[in-house]
This record gives sequence, structure tokens and C-alpha cells, in this order.
Amino acid sequence: MKIVVLDGYTLNPGDLSWEGLQKFGDLTVYDRTAFDRSGESLIIERVGDANIVFTNKTPLSREALSKMPNVKYIGVLATGYNVVDIEAAKELGITVTNIPTYGTDSVGQMAIALLLEMCHHVWEHSEAVKNGEWTSNPDWCFWKYPLIELAGKTAGIIGYGRIGQVTGRIAQALGMKVLANDLYQNKELESSTMKYVELDELLSKADVIFLHCPLFDSTEGIINKDNIAKMKDGVMVINNSRGPLIVEEDLAEALNSGKVAGAALDVVSTEPIKMDNPLLKAKNCIITPHISWAPKESRQRLMDITVDNLEKFLADSPVNVVNK
Repeated sequence: MKIVVLDGYTLNPGDLSWEGLQKFGDLTVYDRTAFDRSGESLIIERVGDANIVFTNKTPLSREALSKMPNVKYIGVLATGYNVVDIEAAKELGITVTNIPTYGTDSVGQMAIALLLEMCHHVWEHSEAVKNGEWTSNPDWCFWKYPLIELAGKTAGIIGYGRIGQVTGRIAQALGMKVLANDLYQNKELESSTMKYVELDELLSKADVIFLHCPLFDSTEGIINKDNIAKMKDGVMVINNSRGPLIVEEDLAEALNSGKVAGAALDVVSTEPIKMDNPLLKAKNCIITPHISWAPKESRQRLMDITVDNLEKFLADSPVNVVNK
């Protein structure tokens, strides 16, 4: 059996092991595979006559899949699986799986880290001290930006699945109230500090808005000019889910006008980010390079679940299938 990993470097830059997959057959791991439209020929060439394909961000379109006659299984090395045309895969008899739970704690932790950075500007104050601004200051302390206490404020979480719930629990531990919006509601989670609400109510009442929803047609561009207008003045927006959830021109305009006080983003619409992205020059906007998922602990879980998914597929008991 031939197994191909199209873009393994971000999962395993050298600190993990591929041994778990090697036991299943002849394994070839590519660090990266071109993923623009002109690169489909390379994708097809590298897959060749493989039976098993793993991809993280390398797209597998209907056209590409139609030229991979031996492929029976595609493992997406991530939670989001929009890189694969799952309907085409289903038609071709290809099982597609994802990894839904590996980074739950890491992504929730990063969401809160981004919020705390916006509230306290830790790095900028550290740099100011190193640049001598404390040494030369006439007072025993100083701050360069308004500092924000979160206790008593309201967190609005769009998407209250596993990751949203982690963020919600931490937010409540910080003394915040949580308003959650989700198509599927677990009423047992509601309490005096957490309740489900409609999207418009969340937008109008939240001091901080977290995006933890998947990217679907219904959620693409959910942060847009119209919905921003419904938000409180001075709201903060955090997105470490999927970049296209935000209309970036609209958010940049809201940041520059002050309607949105700050944004912290670990994802953008096109990755790597293009230098003409308006958010790069927007006021009070933190952007990190899609690292929420990347602690070694979560990457090891991803590797372990990847192996388990394949093992169960080969035993005719597939799990985490996204194109049933």
C-alpha cells in the first residue's frame, strides 16, 4: 500500500515521528506541495498511484481527484476540511476524514492569549522597558495604552462547539459573562454566567466577540459592515478559526474609524498573508501566523489521531468521516 503526505512540514518540522504511518505501507512525505491552481499537476504527479493521501492545506479539487484512480482514503491533517472537494470524493468512492479534537485546548488558550494581549499590551510594554522608557520615566510606573479589566464584561462566542466551550470556560473564570450563538445548543451548559442567544443579541451586547464557528456558506463573511454596525462601539474582535469569516476590508475600516477598538487574528483570508491585505495597516490589529494549533502537544495528538483514523478505516470501521 502506498501512502503520500503532501504537506507534512507544519505538522512535523522534525520534532515528531512518522513511524505510526510507516507501519501501514510505503510512506512518502513531502514537506510542501504547490497549492495554487497551476500546481495541480504537481499534486497529481506526487499522489501518483497512491492508495492513501494526507493533506493539511494542499487542495484536492474535483479535477485533481478524478486523476487519482487508486486513492481510496484522504486524511485531512486538520479540523477544517474545506481543502477537499468532499462531494467529488464521495462520488468517487473516496473516504475523507478529519481530526476534530486534537487542538481544542490549544486553540481556546490562544484565543484568550490574544484577548489578554489586547487588554494589557504585554509585549509593547516589555519593549518599552528594554528601550529605556521606564528608566527615564519620572514616575515609578507608566503605561502606554489604556489597560482593560475583563471581569464583568461580556464575551460573545459565535460557534459554541468544543473550542468555543473551552474559550467560554476560561472567559467565565476571568469573571466574564458569556453569550453563545450556535445552531446546536446544549442547554445543560447554560448558567447564570452563560446563555445561548440569537446572533443579533450577541452582536449588540458583547464587549468581546470570539469567532469559533466553522467556515460554511452561511458563516463566510459573518463579520461584515452590516453586522459590525450592530456591535457596541469599542468592541474587540478575535478570530482564530477561519480567515474568510471576516470581510477584511470592512473590519479594517471599522478599526480605523474606532468602531472596533481592536482585533486579534490568527487567521486571514489568504495564507500566507498578502502584503496588500488592508488589516496589515489597520489600527490596533494583532495578526499572528496561524499558530493556534501548533504547540507540540496538540501536534502529537494530531499525529496520534491521524494514525488511529487510518487504522480504523483499514479495519472497515472508519471514524471522523466528513463525507458519509
